[in-house]
Amino acid sequence: MVLREGRLQVRETPDPAPGTGELLLRTLSTAICASDVHFMDHPELAVDDPTGRSLYDADRDIVLGHEFVGEVVGHGPGCTGQFPVGTRVTSIPVRLVDGGAGGMRIIGQHPDAQGSFGELLVISEAAAKPVPGGVSDDAVALTDAFAVGEFYVRSAQIQPGEIAVVIGAGAIGLSAVAALAGRGVEPIVVADYKPDRRALARDRFGAHVLVDPAEMSPLDAFRQVRGERGMPGPAVVFECVGAAGLLQSIVESAEMATRIYCAGGWYTGDTLDVTTATRQGVTIQFGGGPYPQDWYGTLDAIASGRLDPLPSVGRIIGLDEVPDAFDLARRSDGPPRIVVHPNGDPTKRAP
Repeated sequence: MVLREGRLQVRETPDPAPGTGELLLRTLSTAICASDVHFMDHPELAVDDPTGRSLYDADRDIVLGHEFVGEVVGHGPGCTGQFPVGTRVTSIPVRLVDGGAGGMRIIGQHPDAQGSFGELLVISEAAAKPVPGGVSDDAVALTDAFAVGEFYVRSAQIQPGEIAVVIGAGAIGLSAVAALAGRGVEPIVVADYKPDRRALARDRFGAHVLVDPAEMSPLDAFRQVRGERGMPGPAVVFECVGAAGLLQSIVESAEMATRIYCAGGWYTGDTLDVTTATRQGVTIQFGGGPYPQDWYGTLDAIASGRLDPLPSVGRIIGLDEVPDAFDLARRSDGPPRIVVHPNGDPTKRAP
């Protein structure tokens, strides 16, 4: 599935070749992420990325996709042999340049780091991890998404008496709920306009209080829960939507000492009244993760069965269906996660 001149199409491309210290994988499963759509829809953010990690070049093929698991089918020069042909592996989605000495490229967001929406994929051996036999391909492909929630929840260091409020129950919101529930945090308040997503957050990932923002603001729900349960602490808000104006709304509704963790991502930009934020006494954290400890810790949780991300998957498709799936993700109309099998059976559907 090639992005070229702003359009997606399925066609043949030259097989990627593993360089020194790299593995060639046959892609088994990969998941569509909102950042794939944002990269395509907002090329200006990667035309001149000062970090060099991403690059949008309309005149070069870019294969998107950065949430994946694959089977080793080849090795570049200098590999150690720790991953024989046939080994299932996954990796944090970066391709190291010169073993890391020359920086890194984000897999699926750079022409020199082609992504997982293709039959073959190259990753750095140094970043690879083997996948135990008992865990499904599709579960492993969701590691990256659930590592995001793990990072923000770990960063929050929620204390007794504080109440977690998750705004948005898409893939990232569900990952935050899972990370909170895994730590025994209670109550977890989840706000989303869609009743099926709210129910999924409660029934499969451990949320306790569901809020329809059309009927009650998430911060009003927090105050109600705090009063009912006699919990004196502030709200710890995980913003997992990224809609323009939402952060300002949260700040205006917040009480003193509210902590806000911005996981949604503002690819179209936004503004914030710093005077209001100062008056409200809020703490706001943007981005910064997930770190390797979050990513590989989430992989360990999935592999051991402590975390089951599969309820977030609503469809499993083949490459030909990716453009339509992108449109669903663009409108937030699809399930939280759609999984792609580039080499598998595209007629299979998740239950």
